[in-house]
Amino acid sequence: MKVTVLGAGGMGQYAARCAATFDFVDELVVADRDASAAERVAQALGARARSTAVDVTDDAALGRLLSGSGAVLNTVGPFFRLGPPVLRAAIRAGCHYLDINDDWESTEAMLAMHDDARAGGVTAVIGMGASPGISNLLAVTAMRELDATEELYPGFDVDAAIPETRGPRPSAAMIHGVHQLTGRIRVFDGGRFVDERPMRRVDLDYPGLGPRAGWTIGHPEAITFPRYHAPLRRSRILMTTSRPKILAMRALALLVDSGLLSIERAAAWVERLEGAGRPAKNPVDHLRELGAGQSRKLPALFAVARGRKHDRPATVAATIVSAPAGGMGGATGVPLAVGLAVVRPDGDRQRGVFAPEGIVDPDAFFDRLAPLCSPARTGRGDLVLVSRSWEPHDLRATLRRLAGAARPG
Repeated sequence: MKVTVLGAGGMGQYAARCAATFDFVDELVVADRDASAAERVAQALGARARSTAVDVTDDAALGRLLSGSGAVLNTVGPFFRLGPPVLRAAIRAGCHYLDINDDWESTEAMLAMHDDARAGGVTAVIGMGASPGISNLLAVTAMRELDATEELYPGFDVDAAIPETRGPRPSAAMIHGVHQLTGRIRVFDGGRFVDERPMRRVDLDYPGLGPRAGWTIGHPEAITFPRYHAPLRRSRILMTTSRPKILAMRALALLVDSGLLSIERAAAWVERLEGAGRPAKNPVDHLRELGAGQSRKLPALFAVARGRKHDRPATVAATIVSAPAGGMGGATGVPLAVGLAVVRPDGDRQRGVFAPEGIVDPDAFFDRLAPLCSPARTGRGDLVLVSRSWEPHDLRATLRRLAGAARPG
């Protein structure tokens, strides 16, 4: 299969490196508006890889590129601007499609292309990164433990989502973050979709850790799960961070919502204040802090499902105990490539546009992701940590043990 990776930046380079290791990939094309960046990535990947320059806003050029590809891995954002037109181009070209779309607005627009993709024989998976992506499959893992799921809360630690690279302009990831913390976001509440202000506090009792708080952010998981799981009554996506940062985010959102500050300018401010360009905290460090009682946060990437088990109220939580190296870039780009390997859209698959929970098998995904993590894991069994309210135990002791085993030397 010929695979095209759109974007040679922080996420695209990791997706390309991972995809280049798959036996079924005969040719890999790295495409970026910056031809030199694409060339650097392709040259490091061997004879099967080549580079090209493309501006994804040039429909004709993008169409020519995708028409010769079996699948495209799209890492070019922000997706609330660029996601729908790139998917339309892929459908027209008959090219299978996966991306790391993390905006709920474009997710709705792209899911609406389901019939067009099915008619064109195209399989598209949107939101196949860390969150959404890994978070969706953690949520499915947690939900499978319950007889019925009524509430779902996937989420992530926002301090681990600061881009590790910094350029002259704010990153697409940071622009996305500011966008999803301003205006109104769509969530699922009381069995219906509603629009509300972001950064609402939600209190959870995480099995094995105890009471924890998170704050809402606009994200696709909140609106995709109700489409596949009809009994669900509530779905919100949570971020964790410190209370002072929440206050600062609310002040910044007020400036943007009042028109005094653009989203791009606000994103640039946040990158400067948060120190974008510094190495991100390793997932093992999060485990160590939680296990030692040094943090009142939730895990770096998690999903909490509330519902019923044996006709009694029950809660299940799932997290991963390791992640691909490379900070935000690796944790997002590698799952995108793994999604391609698990779905294999060139085979006998469903056609149409899907969120990860609608088409990706969680067990197969985590088995394939585990050895690509740092520290490496053998499979789903020692990568995914599930805790249950009906099996009370001290999760912190488990986290201390895992963090200690992962310590270098």
